[in-house]
Amino acid sequence: MFDKTLAELAAGLRKGDFSSVELTSAYLERIKAEDGRYNSFITVTEEQALAQAKAADASIAAGDAGAFTGLPIAHKDLFCTQGVRTSCGSKMLDNFASPYDATVVAKFKQAGAVMLGKTNMDEFAMGSSNESSFYGAARNPWNTDCVPGGSSGGSGAAVAARLTPAATGSDTGGSIRQPAALCGITGLKPTYGRVSRYGMIAYASSLDQGGPMAHTAEDCAMMLNVMAGFDPMDSTCLNREVPDYTATLNEPLAGLKIGLPKEYFSDALDPQIAERVKAAVAEFEKLGATVKEVSLPRTELSIPAYYIIAPAEASSNLSRFDGVRYGYRCTDPKDLEDMYKRSRGEGFGAEVKRRIMVGTYALCAGYYDAYYNKAQQIRRLIQQDFVRVLEDVDVIMGPTTPHPAFRIGEKNNDPVSMYMEDIFTLSLNLAGLPGMSVPCGQVNGLPVGMQIIGNYFAEAKLLNIAHQFQQVTDHHKQAPAGI
Repeated sequence: MFDKTLAELAAGLRKGDFSSVELTSAYLERIKAEDGRYNSFITVTEEQALAQAKAADASIAAGDAGAFTGLPIAHKDLFCTQGVRTSCGSKMLDNFASPYDATVVAKFKQAGAVMLGKTNMDEFAMGSSNESSFYGAARNPWNTDCVPGGSSGGSGAAVAARLTPAATGSDTGGSIRQPAALCGITGLKPTYGRVSRYGMIAYASSLDQGGPMAHTAEDCAMMLNVMAGFDPMDSTCLNREVPDYTATLNEPLAGLKIGLPKEYFSDALDPQIAERVKAAVAEFEKLGATVKEVSLPRTELSIPAYYIIAPAEASSNLSRFDGVRYGYRCTDPKDLEDMYKRSRGEGFGAEVKRRIMVGTYALCAGYYDAYYNKAQQIRRLIQQDFVRVLEDVDVIMGPTTPHPAFRIGEKNNDPVSMYMEDIFTLSLNLAGLPGMSVPCGQVNGLPVGMQIIGNYFAEAKLLNIAHQFQQVTDHHKQAPAGI
C-alpha cells in the first residue's frame, strides 16, 4: 500500500480495494512506528484524520466522491489549520492554534482529502536544510545523517519515507524543489500568484508560493488541480482560468525545444550530478526533443539579490510577532519594551534573527537605494534573462542543486555555503516563473534532481514533460533502503 502513488490509491478507493479509514489508519500507524527516525512531523492529527476518512467513505458510498476524496496528505506547518497548532517551525508560534484554515487547506478539505498532520520545516521557512526548526532537524530517509533539504524538509522526508503519499510545501527560493531533489521525489513551484497565499504564514511575500510534493508528476497534477485558482482573499492571487493538469500528461514531446544554461554546468556543480542531468536530457532527445545551449548570464547575481530582498520582506512580515496578540511571550517582563525585546529575542532562532537584522539594515534610510533598490533592479534583469531565453526554447533544464544531500551540521557555521545550495533555484522566485524538480538518478546512494523551468502559467507543460520522462525511467520509483 505504501508504495502506491496518489493516483493508484485513488483508483483503489474507487474500486473498493480498501476504505479511506483503512488507508488513513495504515499511514497513521506507520507514522507512529517510523517517524522517530526522521522527525518529519511536528503534529499528527489522528482523531481529525480518522473523522475525515470516515466522512470520505460515506461520500464514496453515496457516489458523490471527487478525484481526491479519501486520499491522505500532510501540510507543511506554515499553512494555517483551524484549531490545530500552526508553528511555522518556531518557538514563537509553538502555542498558536489558528482560528481559520488557509485557502490551500480549505480547498483540500472541500475536495475530501484527509489531513494526517503538519510537517517539520525550517523556522519561518528560512533555511535550506531543515536544521533551523525549533523542533529539531528533519532527517533524510536515504541517509539519516544527512539533511532532507529545506525549508519544506519535513514534507520531503515524509513523502520519501512513505509516511504520507503526498504533502504540501512552500517555495520562496527553492524550498519545494530543493528538498524534492535531495529526497528523491517530485516537487512543483507554480507561477507566482497561481496558488493562494492566504493563510500561508509569510516569509517574503513577493517570493512565497505554495505547491505540491509527491512521488510522481501525475500526483502533483492531481494536487495542483485542487490547489490552484483565484482567491479574493489574496490580492496577489491571479484571476486566470485553471486547466485540468492531468488532461495533458500524455501528450507527446516531439518537437520540444530544451535549453541548457551554460551557467548551470559550471565548476560549482558536482560533476556526477552533471552526468546524471545530461543523461536525463538524453532521454528527452529519444522522445523527440531538441537541445541547445543557452545563457542566463546573471545567475550568479541571484543569491546576493535574493538575500537582500527576502530578508527585507521578512523584516517587515515578522514585525507582527511581538508577544502582544498571539504567540510566544516572555515571562515577567519589566515593561513594554522589555516584553518586546525578550519575546522576540527568546522566540526567534538564530537564522531568523540573522535575516531580520540583514533585512532591517537594507531598508534603513541611508542604505535603501544602495541595497534594496539595487537588488530589485537586478531582479528585473534576471527576469528579463529568462523571458529572452524562453522566447527561443520551450523549457530550460538543469540541476536542481549543486550537490547531493550534505550531512547534518556540516554547513551550520558557514551560512554563505548554505545559501549557495540554492544557486539554481533562487532565480525562478525572483522572476516568478514555474519550475519543478524530478528525480534523475543517484550519486553515492543519494538522490539527484533535475530542474525543469517553464514560462509563466506553463505548469501543465512542465507536468506533461515530467510525466513523459517518468514513463521511460524509474528514478521516481526508487525508495530508501529498508522502506
